[in-house]
Amino acid sequence: MKNTPMRQCAICGKSYTYSIARKKIRSKYDPVNRKKAKANLQWFRLPSGKRVKVCTRCMKNLKKEAVKA
Repeated sequence: MKNTPMRQCAICGKSYTYSIARKKIRSKYDPVNRKKAKANLQWFRLPSGKRVKVCTRCMKNLKKEAVKA
């Protein structure tokens, strides 16, 4: 586990990516609208009792590991 900012997964480090919306202007596409596609972060309680923000993919994997053990 890393010491991560709030908008980043505490396990894999996933944060956000830029997505570009293309707008058609005068019969040409203009990639003007840039927006952040944010990771789906949720609060999750680890087996140690600590609460961290993790992405849903890591949450799913942690739950699967807990069931196996």
